[in-house]
Amino acid sequence: MSPQTHAGIDYSKVDEILSTFEYKKSNLIAILQKVQEVFRFLPLDVMTYIGTKIEGLSPATVYGVATFYAQFSLEPKGKYEIKVCDGTACHVRGSMPVLNAVYQCLNLKDGVYTSEDGLFSVETVSCLGACGLAPVVVVNDKVYPQMTADAIKIVIATIMNEEEEGK
Repeated sequence: MSPQTHAGIDYSKVDEILSTFEYKKSNLIAILQKVQEVFRFLPLDVMTYIGTKIEGLSPATVYGVATFYAQFSLEPKGKYEIKVCDGTACHVRGSMPVLNAVYQCLNLKDGVYTSEDGLFSVETVSCLGACGLAPVVVVNDKVYPQMTADAIKIVIATIMNEEEEGK
């Protein structure tokens, strides 16, 4: 996965974040977390910018930190991040049909993890720490226990309806 550049970046937002964290390299992870919250990923141009603005850092160091931690994404993520557990308990209790239903609902093809409208991103995780509730899906911070293929389709349809009503 190669990092994306992003035309039309509002660097005033980046400057505001840097200022909040006092341009300190010891705050780099917090800075990257906030940048990702704003842009929903870490654009290469922004990482380069951060590396030139914080004394003692280089763009390569910023990139290295961003690629080391799994919490950071170099690709745009959807407003709703769907995490499907594929750990042992979840797998044994049917997480793969749930994952397949998510891909089908969002019309995602192999190697594509974000819906065309940018509303949803999907990823599998090794463990969500809720084995007793398997199979488990988390959408943003909301936990959905004992998921089935039919149940996840309802969750996704509900979110889509709420988004439509909010427009």
